[in-house]
Amino acid sequence: MSRTTLTPPVGPSDHARGPAGAPVTLVEYGDYECPHCGAAHPVVQLAMRQLGDQLRFVYRHFPLAEIHPNAEPAAEAAEAAGAQGRFWAMHDALFEHQHALQARDLAALAMALDLDATRLARELLAHTHLEAVREDFLSGVRSGVNGTPTFFINGVRYDGDWRDPVAFIGTLQAAGTGLGVR
Repeated sequence: MSRTTLTPPVGPSDHARGPAGAPVTLVEYGDYECPHCGAAHPVVQLAMRQLGDQLRFVYRHFPLAEIHPNAEPAAEAAEAAGAQGRFWAMHDALFEHQHALQARDLAALAMALDLDATRLARELLAHTHLEAVREDFLSGVRSGVNGTPTFFINGVRYDGDWRDPVAFIGTLQAAGTGLGVR
């Protein structure tokens, strides 16, 4: 079992849901085109609903561009939406529409989310947010991430089964009580 730690730790530039003082911080390194990340998305949402203010969720980009050619542009679209104050809306929409991540699809999602679609398209063409995506990716490499999704609970890599929501949420609850991560 790996005891790899998160590098760097969660900071102000991370996209986070939930209170900063929550006893449990769950970090996901993910890829919007990865089917496993798509399957993990509702599990994470369930954990957020069940744990409420006890959980802070952080998402970091880890696009596996060689096997998922639309993952990096999708991550850039999430960052562009974030520049318009709508990162999480785009994040959720990307996972809900994993089958449609071409440039025209990203523009359609932006319009559906009432974003400035022209600005988003311009920023995608200019790769305005590519550096932020690559910074996340490099932090994943430094943290020992080699596939997606990879989770860290309170800074420690979680190597258990996230596919079992009961066990996964139980591990998160235990981390919040100081019982640790297995």
